[in-house]
Amino acid sequence: MSLQTASIIPSTISIYKEEKSNASLKETGFFGVAISSHLKAEFNTLQIGRQSFRRKEVSIPTIKAQTAAATPAIDQPAPEGKKTERKGNVIITGASSGLGLATAKALGETGKWHVVMACRNFLKAERAAKSSGIHKENYTVMHLDLSSLDSVRQFVDNFKRSGRPLAALVCNAAVYLPTAKEPSFTAEGFELSVGTNHLGHFLLSRLLLDDLKQSDYPSKRLIIVGSITGNTNTLAGNVPPKANLGDLRGLAGGLNGLNSSTMIDGGEFDGAKAYKDSKVCNMLTMQEFHRRYHEETGITFASLYPGCIATTGLFREHIPLFRLLFPPFQKYVTKGYVSEEEAGKRLAQVVSDPNLSKSGVYWSWNKNSSSFENQLSKEASDAEKALKLWEISEKLVGLN
Repeated sequence: MSLQTASIIPSTISIYKEEKSNASLKETGFFGVAISSHLKAEFNTLQIGRQSFRRKEVSIPTIKAQTAAATPAIDQPAPEGKKTERKGNVIITGASSGLGLATAKALGETGKWHVVMACRNFLKAERAAKSSGIHKENYTVMHLDLSSLDSVRQFVDNFKRSGRPLAALVCNAAVYLPTAKEPSFTAEGFELSVGTNHLGHFLLSRLLLDDLKQSDYPSKRLIIVGSITGNTNTLAGNVPPKANLGDLRGLAGGLNGLNSSTMIDGGEFDGAKAYKDSKVCNMLTMQEFHRRYHEETGITFASLYPGCIATTGLFREHIPLFRLLFPPFQKYVTKGYVSEEEAGKRLAQVVSDPNLSKSGVYWSWNKNSSSFENQLSKEASDAEKALKLWEISEKLVGLN
């Protein structure tokens, strides 16, 4: 007996996940404020007539707000004779659950990274970080709603005000609405999946590019999470509805359903296809970044598919039978199953491993959990389409 996702999920349920997660049993691979509740700053107070320093710890009262982000304390240099390795600052979108949270945990545990958890729900992200055991000194929660371009700009402004140098940006958050019968829209009126997953991340990446350029961190990286389901040279990528951007006529029209289609290719709305199309956009964007900026800046631009996270919370709305059968199906039939923890470690590799510093690569992992350079489909590697996508996207987000 085969399970069909469309028949399992009630048609009235729409799921907005801030994570790269996974979604349909028909596919081998799946998709998957704000300020920190408290910040601590250390000040060195010079004592008159003495050459020693006394360290004081000042607690900042909790501020309950969901519209602004606090300015993190800027790391003070270590005293002479006590040189320590400087932490790299990494922004991870959608880090309150799933792949994003697992990646934040994997990087935080190394003690070499400070993770900026860029999320819509501050309280959810704060609770998730604490329950995952991420040390409070290794993360900061900041508000970011990728479905609002104003929120993206506000986040970037808040981050720049923090004074933190940026070593890496991970575009992970995603909206997935596989059973939606009617489209939902972003604050600017774009179809929600493409508007969030692609246009929101596109603007975020463009606005933070200078921060990456100016950073003196040894290895600067911009990572965009892709998907096997948007890659039509795979079995999963050929499960209907297949990703297809066509001539981008719908995107050029604004994806608003008024004077244009809500779909990139100009077709009828399909929630599952909208997600897959957005992943093709993500992978094309990564390559265009690489062509435009890698040689000049030395920044590594890469994408990846970490594997099928079959036990993600995305499936909590499914019937019990689906939740029972889906993980073993992925483990023993498709062999594509990975845990959230393992997927997080893989994404953390792409962020920090010196062996994965090659730019312009789409990373995957084999059955032995060894990384390799995977091949993108013809459409997902089309340089001409990538350029056209870039130019249209610039206009839609107000950069041109």
